[in-house]
Amino acid sequence: MTPPTQQAVRPQPSPDQAEQPGPSPALFFDTIRAFQQSAALKAAIDLDVFTAMADGAQTLDAIAARCDASTRGIRILCDYLTVLGFVTKQGGRYTPTYDTFVFLNRQSPAYLGSAVEFLHSADNLDQMRDFTNVVRRGTTSAAALEPDHPMWVTFARSMAPLMSLLSHRLADLLQVRHGGPMRVLDVAAGHGLFGIAIAGENPAAEIVAVDWPSVLEVAKENAASAGVTSRYRTIAGDAMTTNVGGDYDLVLLTNFLHHFDQATCVRCLERMRGALRDGGRVAALEFVPDEDRVAPPVSAAFAVTMLASTPAGDAYTFEEFRRMFGDAGFRDIQLRALPPSFEHVITAVR
Repeated sequence: MTPPTQQAVRPQPSPDQAEQPGPSPALFFDTIRAFQQSAALKAAIDLDVFTAMADGAQTLDAIAARCDASTRGIRILCDYLTVLGFVTKQGGRYTPTYDTFVFLNRQSPAYLGSAVEFLHSADNLDQMRDFTNVVRRGTTSAAALEPDHPMWVTFARSMAPLMSLLSHRLADLLQVRHGGPMRVLDVAAGHGLFGIAIAGENPAAEIVAVDWPSVLEVAKENAASAGVTSRYRTIAGDAMTTNVGGDYDLVLLTNFLHHFDQATCVRCLERMRGALRDGGRVAALEFVPDEDRVAPPVSAAFAVTMLASTPAGDAYTFEEFRRMFGDAGFRDIQLRALPPSFEHVITAVR
């Protein structure tokens, strides 16, 4: 019997699109040229354009002089930043928006500009250059970074400001302030801020941070700055194989599990469960998309980062996390939002 001829299905416009005069190539051009947006933002951060505006240099000549740049270059850059929504322009004066003033003004305690050093690094950009073949293979071709690779230190130093607020929010969510004496294992601690925040909130908390030796130097610097050195200990090595001890009240897995496939995550969770005392908790900070994997946008899009940068990592749904934690023997598995970030916290009890 001859199979019926497959008919092409013409997509129907959405109600919003139906009101438009016709199809638009705007999304194509915006997306294919998105690299210009990140390059322009990086240039503005490198030149301290937003800090200059926040300090009152808001005309082209004033911004150019403050940033040691050409007036033509500053004009085109600032107009583009206005188009992107980072700046407003009125009467020839450029003013940072409120978000820009808070997050991209170097004088702000919430300044995030240092994150560009990692997020826009050559290593990260190179991961996307061969993305077509990455999709074909279903995995990256990039070699895993060695423990002593300087990128780990770059990550720890440059991402710390971005994580500072979240570390305190996580400590609040876990209600550690009045928890009494507690032992905390901070896995792949990096900058160490999540464990340090708990030590700051709870004067009876002792933190053990696990990471590569060079990265732990950054964590120890941050612990010293926070005044918690006497309660901050480090273990250098691979969190998956190094002896981390036991009898912990809390294990932190912040931005860690998404680097691995589900089977490896379960083995890691089993290992962490073994390090906990009975009734101890684990808390994992993760990008968690909805079950359809297309919302919310930031969490859903994070899967692309994992495809490009890890052999088998992913952005896992809560149902997948629930199964992994359950397979590892945990109970009372819960998902909690951690505003103002795009991430969620999965908590569970041994």
